[in-house]
Amino acid sequence: MDMPILTLRNNEERRLRAGHLWVFSNEVDTKKTPLTAFAPGQAAVVTASRGRPLGVVTVNPGSLICARVMDDDPDTRLDVDFFRSRIRDALALRARFYATPHYRLLFSEGDHVPGVVLDRYGDVVVGQLTTAGAEVLRDVILEAVLAELAPRAVIWRNDAAARDLEGLPRAVETAYGEAPDLLEIDEDGARFAVPALTGQKTGWFYDMRENRTALCRLVRGRTVLDLFAYAGAFSVRAALAGAASAVCLDSSEAARDMAAQNAARNGVAGSVEAVRADAGAFLEECAASGRTFDVVSLDPPALVKRRKDLEAGLRAYERLNRLAMDVLADDGILMTCSCSQHVDAWDLRRVALRAANAAGRRAQVLAQGRQGPDHPAHPAMAETDYLKSFILRLLRR
Repeated sequence: MDMPILTLRNNEERRLRAGHLWVFSNEVDTKKTPLTAFAPGQAAVVTASRGRPLGVVTVNPGSLICARVMDDDPDTRLDVDFFRSRIRDALALRARFYATPHYRLLFSEGDHVPGVVLDRYGDVVVGQLTTAGAEVLRDVILEAVLAELAPRAVIWRNDAAARDLEGLPRAVETAYGEAPDLLEIDEDGARFAVPALTGQKTGWFYDMRENRTALCRLVRGRTVLDLFAYAGAFSVRAALAGAASAVCLDSSEAARDMAAQNAARNGVAGSVEAVRADAGAFLEECAASGRTFDVVSLDPPALVKRRKDLEAGLRAYERLNRLAMDVLADDGILMTCSCSQHVDAWDLRRVALRAANAAGRRAQVLAQGRQGPDHPAHPAMAETDYLKSFILRLLRR
C-alpha cells in the first residue's frame, strides 16, 4: 500500500465491516493519523485500530463524514479502469429494466461510487459530484464516461446543496461536447423534455417512474390532480392512460410552462390543465368551492432536511395529506410520497393515517413504493433507501 493511512479508533470498524461506506470524523484516531494531514478529496487506505486494512477511501478533513469507502480492496486504484468497471456493472443492471437509455446510471453509494450521480438522457449524460473525493476525480470520471458511453455531451450539474457541506463551490458547466437546449426523456412510451442547464436537480425525477406507472393503472375515466408536478410527468402519463382530465400544479412558472409543452408533445393538451399555484392554497380553495378529484398525486419536495426537524416536517406532511384528502372524492385514490431520508415508511404511513382520521376517511393501503431500480439501495445504508410512497384508497365514513 503506497497510499496514506487513515486509522480508526478502537472498535470503530464494525460498521465498515458490515458494509457501510461512511467514516465519521469522531471515529478516526487523530493521534495516529491527524485529519489535518489530508487534502480534501485525497485517496487513502482506511484501517482498523490494529492496522487491518478495510478499503480505499476518499478523505475530506473538513466534513463530518470525513471519509467514504470506494472499494473494500486496499490495493484498488481509483483510476479510469475502476470507474469504467463501475459503469459497466451499472449498465448491466439498467439493461434488465429499461428498453431505452433514459435512467439514473450511477446512484452514488447505491452503485458503490460515493459522491457520483450520473443520469442518461439518450446520448447526453448529466452528472453531479457531491463530495470532495468525487470532485478531485472529476477528470477521471469524465474519461470513463466517454470511454463507456460515447455521449455527444456531458453536463455537470454541480449546484446541489450537498456540495456546501463538503466545502465545494456550486456551478453548472458543460464538460464535453455542446449542451442541448433540452434533455429528452422516454418514460414508458411518453415523451418529455426539460431544460438541460436550468431544470430541477439533474433534470428529471427518474426515481418516481415506477410509482407513476403504478398509479396510472388507476386513472382511466377519472379526474386527476398532480401536485408538485414539475414538468408534468404523472399528469401527462395519466392523460395518456385514459384519465378524463388532469390538473398539473406547480409553484414554478417555468415548470408550469414545461408541463404544458409536454402535454402538447404527447397530444394530450386538451386533457391536461397546467396551473401555477401554491399547493396548499390551491387545495384550500378547492375545498372551499367543493371541487373534488378522483385521483391525487402528492409528491412534495423533502420537508425534513435535518433529523432535528423531523417532528415539524411530519406535521407539514400531515397538513398536506389532510388538505389533499379534503378534495378527494369518495372512494378516491391518493398517492402520498416523501423523499426525505429522515422520514421512514412507518412515519409516512402514520402521517397518512392521522390525516385520514382527521378527514373522516377510512383508508386502505393498496401499494407501497420506493425509488426505482435505477436507484438501488445499499443494504447496509438506510440512507440510500430514501423514497417512500403509499397508494391509498379513501372512503368516507
